[in-house]
Amino acid sequence: MSLAVSFDNIEKQFGPVRVLHGVSFELAPGRIYGLLGENGAGKSTLMKILAGYERPTAGTFSIDGVVKTFDSSRDAEATGIVLIHQELNLADHLSVVQNMFLGHEKRRGFFLDEPAMREDARARLADVGLHKHPDTRVRDLIVAEKQLVEIAKAMLRDARLLIMDEPTATLTPAETQRLFALMARLKDDGVTIVYISHKLDEVELVTDEVIVMRDGRFVTRGLTAETTRQQMANLMVGREVSDMFPDKPLLAAGARVAFKVDNAYVPGWAENVSFSVRAGEVFGFAGLVGAGRTELFEGLIGLRARTAGRISLDGENINPRNPRAAMKHGITYLSEDRKGRGLHVDMALKDNLTMMTLERYAHPLLDAQAERDALKKAVGDFGIRTGNLASRARMLSGGNQQKLALAKFLHPDPRVVVLDEPTRGVDVGAKRDIYFLIHALAAEGRAVIVISSELIELIGLCHRVAVMRGGQLVATLGPGHLTEERLIAHATGTH
Repeated sequence: MSLAVSFDNIEKQFGPVRVLHGVSFELAPGRIYGLLGENGAGKSTLMKILAGYERPTAGTFSIDGVVKTFDSSRDAEATGIVLIHQELNLADHLSVVQNMFLGHEKRRGFFLDEPAMREDARARLADVGLHKHPDTRVRDLIVAEKQLVEIAKAMLRDARLLIMDEPTATLTPAETQRLFALMARLKDDGVTIVYISHKLDEVELVTDEVIVMRDGRFVTRGLTAETTRQQMANLMVGREVSDMFPDKPLLAAGARVAFKVDNAYVPGWAENVSFSVRAGEVFGFAGLVGAGRTELFEGLIGLRARTAGRISLDGENINPRNPRAAMKHGITYLSEDRKGRGLHVDMALKDNLTMMTLERYAHPLLDAQAERDALKKAVGDFGIRTGNLASRARMLSGGNQQKLALAKFLHPDPRVVVLDEPTRGVDVGAKRDIYFLIHALAAEGRAVIVISSELIELIGLCHRVAVMRGGQLVATLGPGHLTEERLIAHATGTH
């Protein structure tokens, strides 16, 4: 069952951009490693090389002392190396069981053995705590459930080395704990686990050792028990990291109500939800996965059906039928689904940035130079790390894609900004940048709404936090009452 890995001077270039610089370190079998680094540090690229999705430009890696070269992920899986991607890698139109066995179908003679595949899928789904029928279409699952399908799919491959890239980004605390218990069982069975996460509390809890990368290079490694979270953060960014959250902008007692919702009803997801957000306020939404937060705002901006409710912007009633209409009123919504609804990853960076505001650049023909100038400014303002301004969005790391998405949805200069999980999969340095950006937006007089599964984030950022449970807004907590215990109690109904 043992599987040891050794990287020897691994280098990787994408065109003129070098993302890995002579990376060398070893992984011993049967241990859980936390692989840390800011977005763009090269963590995911290195693991994609190990898992057969990429080939190194130079250098080699060895498995149990034998130099290996994988032509595909299937070759790596045959050796026992399985990667759970940060970005979901599922076919929405297929069922859960079809996704789990895609390319690995079980057969009975000439025919697919559907009962056996369905039974195996049900068992693995139970292992990760997802109680959905295997024949459920993936498109009917929420993001967190899709993540659990990815993990269950990996379990079917009999992994000897399992790479988890931000596996808890969409999971509830209970689902996360169930995953940690599964990891402990796998470790006891001799499986090596590489755990990539920006949640340093989780790294501290579940890993034996941490390995730090920065700017495509190996920096250091150490026993987790001997490395504090603060030391991890400092090693990742190469400097002291302090004051994660800026001081909250002062909110005048008489600040006007900028955005108000009365008795909103989104069938199947939200019922009679009412709230208001003042100009200059950061207003948070907490709740467990499935509580209806995302679906509520999708209904408010016209991404899904809303059958009742009144929306007012600066006292004027509005009824946006689609996101473009909402944008024209001054409301933008950054989805939690960065690849699906935030960016067109196969398009150029400038095309993504200006897509929502093309009328600014058409006179009547598109002014490509003006678009490039806007991109240069956004790259500087938002700290987007890219070696080539002409590259496509998919060439950016996950965190830099998120910064590009933020730049895109702020480019129309909205009065109300809704950010759904704005720091999911983002490293500690970039998180701090985004937190300061959010407060800068509020200080300019905008109403900022933050939907987040990270309670510390909501407490550190927001003036007030609304809690949803089962499609209803059950509490709104203000200064002096914002604690993890109270938010969890309202979210779970145990207050």
